[in-house]
Amino acid sequence: MDTTQEKPQFTDKIKRGISWSATSKQQVALAVLNDDTTTELLFGGAAGGAKSFLGCAWLVVNCYRYPGSRWLLGRAVLKQLKQSTLLTLFDVLRRWHLRKDRDYFYNAQEGVIKFMPGGSEIYLKDLAWYPSDPDYDSLGSTEYTGAFIDEAAQIREKAKNTVVSRLRYRLDEFNIKPKLLMTCNPTKNFLYGEFYKAHKMGTLPPNKKFIMSRVEDNPFLPKAYIETLRTLDKTSQQRLLYGNWEYDDDPSVLVDFDAITDLFTNIVEGQVPGKTVTGVALPDTRNRYIVCDVARFGEDRTVITVWKGWECVGVFVYRKASTKTVANLIKQYQTKYNVPSSRVIVDEDGIGGGVKDQLYGINGFIANTRPFKGQNYTHLKAQCAYAFAARANARGMAIRVDNPDIRQSFIEEIEQLKAKDIDKDGKQAINSKDDMKQALGRSPDFLDCCIMRMWFDFKPVARLTF
Repeated sequence: MDTTQEKPQFTDKIKRGISWSATSKQQVALAVLNDDTTTELLFGGAAGGAKSFLGCAWLVVNCYRYPGSRWLLGRAVLKQLKQSTLLTLFDVLRRWHLRKDRDYFYNAQEGVIKFMPGGSEIYLKDLAWYPSDPDYDSLGSTEYTGAFIDEAAQIREKAKNTVVSRLRYRLDEFNIKPKLLMTCNPTKNFLYGEFYKAHKMGTLPPNKKFIMSRVEDNPFLPKAYIETLRTLDKTSQQRLLYGNWEYDDDPSVLVDFDAITDLFTNIVEGQVPGKTVTGVALPDTRNRYIVCDVARFGEDRTVITVWKGWECVGVFVYRKASTKTVANLIKQYQTKYNVPSSRVIVDEDGIGGGVKDQLYGINGFIANTRPFKGQNYTHLKAQCAYAFAARANARGMAIRVDNPDIRQSFIEEIEQLKAKDIDKDGKQAINSKDDMKQALGRSPDFLDCCIMRMWFDFKPVARLTF
């Protein structure tokens, strides 16, 4: 692809041969990366689509196109970046006859590649989420001209947003827009809804673009590699060979992924107006609820959710809160949201029982007790879990949460809700909490709040009359 006609003009080094035979799909991506409207591009799909090569080549070209610019090359784990993406970058440099310690200098300890002449830099960055750094402060206050995130399916939405917030270095001087390029294979995380699904529905905002990558897009791919992909399991074939974003990777999953993401945009039934007594309006308490998952022994996260009917309107997370503190917090939310005690439920297992003992009239949820009469489930939690899945799949519930980390936690935890022993006859069961914790690396507290909310559907509380 001849890039010498693009603005601004390249340096002499670019003119001397930094170019490559870009595939037709790479050319489409480059056109998007050079337009005046797009700020975020997701190039995602099948394996072998030369996505990483495109990203690395784009960074190198920009380093010479804009002398003195600064670029971020990121991946979830720095070790994987150095063992994979960085090798692709070095391959690009080798093909273009750019030599180490002459045309560029690599500081392995600092994770910085500096290009000469001009002094442009590429910074290698770890974008994994760590509990000790929930806000990605490790990225520091460094500003970048643009960024390429490889294997973006492995990062969190907040990592992406943090990188976007750092893209402002010398943009006015170069007269360009901030650009973020992301590549990935099909995934069911925030990228699915924010890019793929929005692209499919025609609702992508003008500053975001999605380009589908397919195996056949890369004419240079060895036939043996394609044959290897054909030997993979069915799910892996759908993702890596066919680039299928709609794959269903586990038939035991109870909530469809689209239904999970729709939880954050669903419109649910409106609220019933409050009653009046002698002309004075009374708050409508009949469909207000508080559901609390109290931290277990040895764990430090308590989650309190507030509901108006089937709409979760408040999600509050507390670390290392005592039972007394949790009880006081629930009282405060009862007052703020007009929730009577009969509409409050806490998990009574573990230290949650201590919270219940301090709040007269609230309800306790014990997971392993018998289900409500006439239901074929292994225990109460399974019964409520299946009911939650049915309501979620029917788009009959909504969760209002602005924090992307909490939203992502909801998604990850609901994905782990699975039917157990689906090939066996007998009572309907769900996978154990220990299985979920092992898969997530944490307790599924947000999911538990959704499940416990269903308790009120099986055991309606008495109506208030005046």
